[in-house]
Order: sequence, then C-alpha cells, then structure tokens
Amino acid sequence: MSTTRDPDRLVLFTDAVVAIAITLLVLPLVDIVPEAVAEHRPSIEVITEHKPQIFSFLLSFAVIAQYWLTHHRMFQGVRGYTTGLVSWNLVWLLTIVFLPFPTEMTASYSDDRFTRALYVGTILASSVCLAVVSLIIHGNPEVGGEEGGLTAAVVVRSLTPTALLVVAFPLALIPSVGYYALLLLLPAPVVSRVARRRAEVSE
Repeated sequence: MSTTRDPDRLVLFTDAVVAIAITLLVLPLVDIVPEAVAEHRPSIEVITEHKPQIFSFLLSFAVIAQYWLTHHRMFQGVRGYTTGLVSWNLVWLLTIVFLPFPTEMTASYSDDRFTRALYVGTILASSVCLAVVSLIIHGNPEVGGEEGGLTAAVVVRSLTPTALLVVAFPLALIPSVGYYALLLLLPAPVVSRVARRRAEVSE
C-alpha cells in the first residue's frame, strides 16, 4: 500500500525524534557538574575524571549525526511513502532513541563484553534499518524520485556500512580492540564508491 502524500510530516517527525535522542546524550554529563560542586572538587576534574563519559558522548553524537545526514539525503527525492517505509523508519528511530542507554553504560562498563556487544549491536541494528529504508525508497517508483530505481550501485551504497559493521561487531568483543572496531566505518564512503563503480561496470 502506497500513498503520494507529501512525506514532509514523516521527515519532520523523524528530525524531532533524532534531535531529542541526540540531546539526551549530554544529560549525564550535565549531572556531573552539580555532583562535583557538592563534593568541592576542582572544576578541571569534571573533565579529567570523566573522560570515558565524554568519549562515549562524542562517539554516539557522531554516529547519530552521520545517520541523520544519511537519512536526510535519502529523503531529499522522496515524493510519497508506503506502510513498509513508515514502519522501518519507526524501527530505525527506535534504535536511535535507544542508543543513549548503551552510551551511558559504556561510560561505567567500558571493559564489559556485554556492554560492547549491546552498544555496537545497537549501531548495527540502526544501520540495517537505514539500509532497508534506502532499498524501499529506491525500489518503489511511487516513493523514490530518483531515476534508475534499485540498481546494483544503490544496493552497494546502502549495504556497505552495514557490511562493515558486521565485521566490526565481533572485533569489538575483543578486549584489545573494543570500540576502536568502529573505526572501520571511516573508510565506508571510499569502499562504497569503489564497489559502486564496479557494480556499474558489471551492469
């Protein structure tokens, strides 16, 4: 079932939810200040004694920001939506709203195997949902505004970040690697571009 209704309402709702989620990330850091004041600790210790919290905040902020930018680019040419698109978009938002929870856990349980699995697994689930959203947009001519449809190049572009996260997930469970496994996402645009060119040539 599809509709040609303007998707602006869906996009605005998504933007609002993402904005709330990304704001929630900083709240645990805000709570640190009155605690430090009450214990009469030097102001510099607010930073030096809470590096894990600050690191997890910055990491999750970067992840959500990147996913939002990707989502924004996807919906630039969208002219309608289907029930499936709305459903998968909501599931993607669920992963985004949930991310502040494992983010807070990483600050307190940074060396815990389960915490690393939960954090990276949440990011992986978010990437899978975003990939499905992209495939729905490009695979339905009543939804996507771009010409070409669901080509091999589109599939490669959509699935590359998810494929890299599938590799990063087991690596993150290794104590000596941990969250550094997420650095595999940095070359994602280059990998996607190379794979897309090969896919276009094969077509």
